Amino acid sequence: MNEGDLCRMPLRAGRVMLVSLALVVGGSVAAEPPRPVERVDLQRYLGRWYEIAAIPNFFQRHCARDTTADYALREDGLISVTNTCVKASGEADRAQGLARVVDPATKARLEVSFVSLLGFQLFWGDYWVIGLGEDYEYALIGTPTRRWGWILARDPNPPEAQVQAWLAELKGQGYDPAEFVRTPQGGPVPLQDTRKMP
Repeated sequence: MNEGDLCRMPLRAGRVMLVSLALVVGGSVAAEPPRPVERVDLQRYLGRWYEIAAIPNFFQRHCARDTTADYALREDGLISVTNTCVKASGEADRAQGLARVVDPATKARLEVSFVSLLGFQLFWGDYWVIGLGEDYEYALIGTPTRRWGWILARDPNPPEAQVQAWLAELKGQGYDPAEFVRTPQGGPVPLQDTRKMP
């Protein structure tokens, strides 16, 4: 090792430290979960929502179009959830579940379960409201890991510019907009099949 090598060592070490620090900081930022909205008025949130787009998931794999979510407040404080969609066969499929608030201060973080055994709800999943319109005309739903996400709206066919704005909002929350797949809406929903989703 010559004198020049000795002079360059601190510089190399400094670069390695800077790169390592950048990776750590960048990793910690990326690992932060989405930010729930400051407050959700549950009374205004209740009612029917249309799924505009979602990250594909196994529990909706049979849904082809016209996916909706209906929320109603129960006397015990829980929220009844009815998810409906139309399969490729044209049959309607319906799932009944419950939602509970896990952050009473904001009511923006909830958990949802569609599995019931002997009167007990099992397998609660995160349901965070991470975007919400002033008039409750849309809602962006996420999870801490960003594994799942949904765009919900009161209008089944909102303007494309509005959908793009919602996707941009999701991007600001750390989501990749390219992962969201549009949900076709607009056809009549047959009601002959009321079985729960598998």
